[in-house]
Amino acid sequence: MAGERREATVHGRRILVIANETLIGTVLHEAIRFRARNVGGEVLLVAPALDTRMPEWTTDGEGARGTAEQRLSRALDRLRAAGINARGQIGDSDPLQAIADALGLFAADEIIIATHPGPRSNWLGHDLVARARVRFDQPVLHVVVDLERQREHAADTTRHVGPRRPPRRPTPTPNPTPTLTAS
Repeated sequence: MAGERREATVHGRRILVIANETLIGTVLHEAIRFRARNVGGEVLLVAPALDTRMPEWTTDGEGARGTAEQRLSRALDRLRAAGINARGQIGDSDPLQAIADALGLFAADEIIIATHPGPRSNWLGHDLVARARVRFDQPVLHVVVDLERQREHAADTTRHVGPRRPPRRPTPTPNPTPTLTAS
């Protein structure tokens, strides 16, 4: 596998991306496009099959898999439309195991882990990024995707309906004639 990784880097960087709900985030897509385009990379997206903050309580495996497949399909369409060489797969519900499984099939040069911000992130609560950095030899890039903020931004940009007027320019005030005073 190390030989495969060295040979792959001659042709471009191989990037493994693991994300759940954040897979559709604009920030993640920008990071992938930047890293893949600048080095002619190949990207493998892995979407763990889970749809709850407590995966051990999930009983609807097919629902979780279907949700992951939908996200994966949307993300792949978007990356391919941007000219990125990307493919995807559904991974184990344990994201650390999903990374390990993917690395067995895809000799990645780097790993990108996308999470929700701080307290909303189950993965950060379980210290996934730090654990991945310890377990795997590849460098790990952590991308924080705030989907709520992304929706708010999208709402702000679509709030105005109808033609836009050009911004009003302030009316220039005439320059006062300088007054010289003798002292």
